Amino acid sequence: MRFKTKKEKKFNFIQEGEGKPMVLLHGLMGGLSNFTGMINFFSEKGYEVFVPELPIYDLPVLNTNLTSIAKFVARFIDEEIKQPVTIVGNSMGGHVGLILTASRPDLVQNLVLTGSSGLYERTFGDSFPRKSDKNYLRKKIEEVFYDPKIATDELLEEVFALVNDRMKGIKTVMLARSAIKHNMLNDLPNIKCPVCIIWGMQDNVTPPEVAVDMDKFLPNSDLFWIDECGHAAMMEKPDEFNRILYNWLKIK
Repeated sequence: MRFKTKKEKKFNFIQEGEGKPMVLLHGLMGGLSNFTGMINFFSEKGYEVFVPELPIYDLPVLNTNLTSIAKFVARFIDEEIKQPVTIVGNSMGGHVGLILTASRPDLVQNLVLTGSSGLYERTFGDSFPRKSDKNYLRKKIEEVFYDPKIATDELLEEVFALVNDRMKGIKTVMLARSAIKHNMLNDLPNIKCPVCIIWGMQDNVTPPEVAVDMDKFLPNSDLFWIDECGHAAMMEKPDEFNRILYNWLKIK
């Protein structure tokens, strides 16, 4: 299903449903389409679902870091939603959610992490070797998922266009470095809101031990595993992911 994106002066975002506000944050090489299953499900379950387009490639070079993106999300919540929200973050989006929750706990009622960076992650590295080689890129994208069929031709074309745009490629590498530098280990014990950790057992990007450590150091967290699932559980196993999260939210 295609969702209409609201285009305003400061923000572009999807807004669907009515009820409790939920904000979905995509990863570094992700997009709004990563959350199709979640938007459909939660917008019909008493949630108003917001998916802001993160300014990954729009920030000035000197401000291209995760803290700047977290401040952007804080402004989005302050100006568009005006009440505490449930944050759901995948990969870099989870890392942004952690930074936001640590710096503005008044904005976050619940935090949901899936394949989140913040402690350790495997990335493309400092560059995109063989970026013009689509077969190489397809292999790297397939490694993100347990089921390689999730890496569709459409997804391949999106990533191919990204890594072959010089400035976008530079900013992607800068944000990947920012994620590595901005380790959240010392911040986790200070995050007091309820945290739901949903992790693919075959995540090759942020391995399962990352989820175990997050659960260990977050004072109010619950950890759930999804088998035969990689780095983007909400894409690869949307029904199971949505069921786990919906049942968790019901008791919070």
